[in-house]
Amino acid sequence: MSITTEQVDLDIEGMTCASCANRIERKLNKLDGVSASVNYATEQAHVEFPAALDTADLITVVRDAGYQASPVVTVGSVADDETGSTRDERPDRELDGLRQRLIVSAILTVPVVVLAMIPAWQFTYWQWASLTLAAPVVVWGAYPFHRAAWINLRHGSTTMDTLVSMGTSAAFLWSLYALFFGTAGEPGMRHGFDLIASRGDGAANIYLEAAAGVTTFLLAGRYFEKRSKRRAGDALRALLDLGAKDVAILRGQSETRIPLSQLVVGDEFVVRPGEKIATDGIVVHGASAVDASMITGESVPVEVTEGDQVIGATVNASGRLVVRATRVGADTALAQMAKMVADAQAGKADAQRLADRISAYFVPAVMVIAVGALGFWFGAGSVASGPGLLGAGSVASDSGWVTFAFTAAVSVLIIACPCALGLATPTALMVGTGRGAQLGVLLKGPEVLETTRRVDTIVLDKTGTVTTGEMTLQSVVVVDSADADDVLTRAAAVEAGSEHPIGAAIVAGATRTDAAVSGAVTDFRATEGSGVVGVIDGVRVTISSPVGRALPDELAQAVASGEAEGATAVVVSFDDEPVGVIVIGDEIKPTSAAAIAELRRMGLTPVLLTGDNAGAAEHVARQVGIDTIIAGVTPQGKVSSVAELQAQGHSVAMAGDGVNDAGALAQADLGLAMGTGTDVAMQASDLTVVSGDLWAVVDAIRLARRTLGTIKGNLFWAFAYNVAAIPVAALGLLNPMLAGAAMAVSSVFVVANSLRLRRFRPHPR
Repeated sequence: MSITTEQVDLDIEGMTCASCANRIERKLNKLDGVSASVNYATEQAHVEFPAALDTADLITVVRDAGYQASPVVTVGSVADDETGSTRDERPDRELDGLRQRLIVSAILTVPVVVLAMIPAWQFTYWQWASLTLAAPVVVWGAYPFHRAAWINLRHGSTTMDTLVSMGTSAAFLWSLYALFFGTAGEPGMRHGFDLIASRGDGAANIYLEAAAGVTTFLLAGRYFEKRSKRRAGDALRALLDLGAKDVAILRGQSETRIPLSQLVVGDEFVVRPGEKIATDGIVVHGASAVDASMITGESVPVEVTEGDQVIGATVNASGRLVVRATRVGADTALAQMAKMVADAQAGKADAQRLADRISAYFVPAVMVIAVGALGFWFGAGSVASGPGLLGAGSVASDSGWVTFAFTAAVSVLIIACPCALGLATPTALMVGTGRGAQLGVLLKGPEVLETTRRVDTIVLDKTGTVTTGEMTLQSVVVVDSADADDVLTRAAAVEAGSEHPIGAAIVAGATRTDAAVSGAVTDFRATEGSGVVGVIDGVRVTISSPVGRALPDELAQAVASGEAEGATAVVVSFDDEPVGVIVIGDEIKPTSAAAIAELRRMGLTPVLLTGDNAGAAEHVARQVGIDTIIAGVTPQGKVSSVAELQAQGHSVAMAGDGVNDAGALAQADLGLAMGTGTDVAMQASDLTVVSGDLWAVVDAIRLARRTLGTIKGNLFWAFAYNVAAIPVAALGLLNPMLAGAAMAVSSVFVVANSLRLRRFRPHPR
């Protein structure tokens, strides 16, 4: 019997580093049937749990671990609409508190550090003035670190806050000992400032500048880190802000403006020029140009008229529209886009899972190293009688070894922060997926990034992907005695009464050529499979299939040529005499050839895959520069074709837009759904490009690869920093205050590197 599972996203408050996220994740996953993923950058947990549990049980587990949790407000929900804001838009008390602590601590710390670094300015009793200034910084400024460390200690765990609290407290308490019980408090005491640890009389040395400086540097690092994380989520917040807040609904012949949350499916509402379309719907009256650039990334407005679908949050550029709502709230295209982006940001790449596992063991390991460094230098100093390991007199004398050993241990505690590891992947994911949403590119999850690096073959569906998927007028060929415009306009007049796609293409083609028909159509008849017939000005006009018809040579040649290129030809007859052939075909998108050429330059081999005949496929392939063609295949055949390419050792990306492409999209290593297609195709894909332009596929792959590169760069520097910094600190080659500055800079560097993805630009067309 299958177990029913539910999903929930929780906002987590109180996390200060990746170790916190890892600890909450472990606690949640200990529950039977629970699968949880906690993201430090987004400060959220995604939890799948059996129906036997409820959200309150999960929140209790998080609170028992020492943190606060609450359900995330669903994107597009009524609750979200009523508040008009999301959690990220509301005042951030934690950020404001950090700013206040940072400013006060910095003001108090600067004179302490200056006095410690410049012996000439060390006036009588300067050390007591330093204590007066440093004490509020270490006690009040560092309170968030001490509080988190105490909470973690009560729950039998350690995090980065444990290291910071221990390091700053040790430096401060040692300074108190030296001032009150040693010789450091005597009038006229002086000591210099060294970039690296050095020997000295332990009872005569104070570390107030290290305690205050480290606290201020770490507060600065945490403040800028948190502010940068908020900037990393700006794109998603901007996406949520696109929607309208209210709507002018039609009640009879009058308009009533109501909040968007009160709009229901089936309601008709008015959209005036310049207004946002409130929700997804169908135009029931009016015609206009709609600016959909905020959704699709395409700058050219789309013409819409009665019967056309429109997307919520797009802008009505010209005429007045009356729209019937078809989807509202969380079901709209905008809400689904936002949910897809949020889901992708909440996921974890394999590299991040490795970093999380390392972080879980990192803090205890660092504490062991710090104790080891203290013990080693203590032992080395107690037995040494000659030159120290770091030079003459470094730790040899009885008056210097305590200071050196203590400094090395504190430096190890302070510099070894795993935050950069925890931020490496999620910040890049947040910025990359957010930027993608702005460009109309939606990633389903972080695992997609790794796939984009490996793909070497891209399979392209023909209809709707490389071509427009719409029948258009291609040519009109007539006998010598007929006029092409007259044949086209009469055919269009008759087809105006037909609902067949070929008829619609003929009518649209005549409209495009500004043709006008004089005279009304009478005796109109349509015969399924045969064509249509009508009388205009006494002339019986017939549009029919060429099959079985005896045609003049020029018309027969036009039919053969059109069909060889995959087009459809119809014969126009006046009073049963063939006078012309109209060729209708699927038009190639104007950007397809250039986009496919760029995919080649990116190292991808294009393959055209279609259910159409080989002639039509070869005609399209020649025009867009594709050498490999797979034609005449069924939907299942598309799946088999992709599988065969994979069996040959290729990593395959598949781009398509129809229901018949869904199986192949799911089979491919990387499925790319064109947003102009069906919901089924989008569900089966890994990447969705909202526009139907192949250039968007190019941008999607470029952005995914750029994001993956940023993640790898972040992880490299985060690992390299810790691998290099900890031994340096353990050897006593780093002043604790500088260690704190380096640790803060490492986290800010990772976030700043991720923010560079905000400057990603689409490929020049």
